[in-house]
Amino acid sequence: MTLLLAIDTGNTQTVIGLYRRDVDSRGKITAADGLVDHWRLSTDAGRTSDEYAVLLRNFLDTAGYDMDTEVTGVAVCSGVPRVLANLRQMVMRYFSFDPVVIEPGTKTGIPILYDNPKEVGADRIANAVAAHALYGGPTVVVDFGTGTQFDVISKNGEFLGGAIAPGLEVSLDALLGRAAALRAIELVEPRNVIGKSTVESLQSGALYGFAALVDGMVERFRTELGGCTVVGTGGLAGLIASTAETIQHVEPFLTLHGLRLVYDKNVH
Repeated sequence: MTLLLAIDTGNTQTVIGLYRRDVDSRGKITAADGLVDHWRLSTDAGRTSDEYAVLLRNFLDTAGYDMDTEVTGVAVCSGVPRVLANLRQMVMRYFSFDPVVIEPGTKTGIPILYDNPKEVGADRIANAVAAHALYGGPTVVVDFGTGTQFDVISKNGEFLGGAIAPGLEVSLDALLGRAAALRAIELVEPRNVIGKSTVESLQSGALYGFAALVDGMVERFRTELGGCTVVGTGGLAGLIASTAETIQHVEPFLTLHGLRLVYDKNVH
């Protein structure tokens, strides 16, 4: 079996997916087709290329795969330049090929209609590629990460732009850091919208507040687009989607799927 490593490095967490390469991504497939395993770890700009190699080898060994003989491709998107440099170095040292990195000059098949296309994060491009392949357009991707990103893809598969708001966890951390009487909470849906305790009030404000933010933004996008499909992704997508009214699909592996599609556009 030959395998592809798809590595999505965000500001807070890094998600690694392991895909079989015998799945033809040019056909109509889901984001999870051919995904044999996946892992999530904290993003650490101080982690060296050798440390990444050790982590990957341990992950693959645990899953029963051989990094030296079975991994034949690596695709990367990263919003952290230092981490990207270390990942490049890791692939160059421990594999016999170069990684496919989403960056200016990489074939994605997605025209970027931003004032400055170089400003668009690699993860947003991967999401756009995957969302259009899965659902066509117009489509809005809501990515719940360090920031809450809204990416808008046209009917013709163009990246139109979007919006960026603070992420749920970042907002909570900022609030708790400035309010001495408040404490950390578990992010679960409370019994009622009207909280009966400080914990429930925080949970209600966080979950229902962010659901309302998503719904309000999506309605504004729909007004401009004349209708759209809405896809949620990111670590908290499932939780927010259960309370938001506008998210129609949840794709936990959307960015990894986009990386796989971009890899195939540049290698096949």
